[in-house]
Amino acid sequence: MAITKSAKKANRSSARKHVFNLRRKSALYGATKSFTKALAAKDVAGAEKLLPAAYKAIDKAAKRGVIKPNTAARKKSRLAASVTRAK
Repeated sequence: MAITKSAKKANRSSARKHVFNLRRKSALYGATKSFTKALAAKDVAGAEKLLPAAYKAIDKAAKRGVIKPNTAARKKSRLAASVTRAK
């Protein structure tokens, strides 16, 4: 439990940031999941249309610090490779 005034403020700030980070992470998972579902259904054209949205979600998560830059690069690379394999 936070005792000092600054610790209480840091706790409030952390709780607020946690909400935004969760929102960003769920957007990331949602975008990648819809992309992988399209690939699983053999819908390569649909997956290619969803790829920019997945890239955008990954980039935003990396920009906000929800995921690390190398993790973002790896995820984007794997998505692109999966589209290439599906073709």
